[in-house]
Amino acid sequence: MKEFIRRIRWRRVLVVAALLGVVASVPWVWVQTASAPHRYAAADVPEAPVALVLGAGLREGRPSLFLAGRLDVAADLYRRGKVKVLLVSGDNSRKEYDEPSAMRTYLTGKGVPERVIVADYAGLDTWDSCSRAKRIFGVSKATVVTQEFHLPRAVALCREAGLEAFGVGHDTSRRWAPTTAYGHFREAVASGKAMWDGLVAKPDPMFLGPPETGVTRALDS
Repeated sequence: MKEFIRRIRWRRVLVVAALLGVVASVPWVWVQTASAPHRYAAADVPEAPVALVLGAGLREGRPSLFLAGRLDVAADLYRRGKVKVLLVSGDNSRKEYDEPSAMRTYLTGKGVPERVIVADYAGLDTWDSCSRAKRIFGVSKATVVTQEFHLPRAVALCREAGLEAFGVGHDTSRRWAPTTAYGHFREAVASGKAMWDGLVAKPDPMFLGPPETGVTRALDS
């Protein structure tokens, strides 16, 4: 009898664990399915006025390897004529840490004209970058540029922020396999917050402010 009761308890534990696993996977499934039709290779992505390039950290004041990869993709999109303006969105919450300026310097070094590069200095996370692109810079259609493992969440959030967003990713799987694997794990965890921000809370960015005309002026130049 005791053995029978023990088995019943273990079955209940397994059922509860399975249900929790299903519930936990819902945000990840949403991120993947919501973004799947809108993710492309650089050669195939539809044309858009703006590329929204998301920050990814600095090393000694210069773009990290992952951020440099994103910027290389953005420069390639510009050369292909897929985008006209690059909106570089990153963290400048501290005086000594300025992602957007470092991104601009890197891009001009790659031959992208400075007049087509616009900086958002308050892109503190993915949702803020997407929301500010729409609400502050007046962007309605954009190609989001980030790492491939981050692309589903970025595209899903930008579309929920009101952008007609496509996505092109930088592939890190061959050169940085362990870091890429960690990136996929991190994205699975982050998808819960993404679903909350995109579908439920839709919070204001940490920093708002008046509308900025940088993108409009760059498109008109």
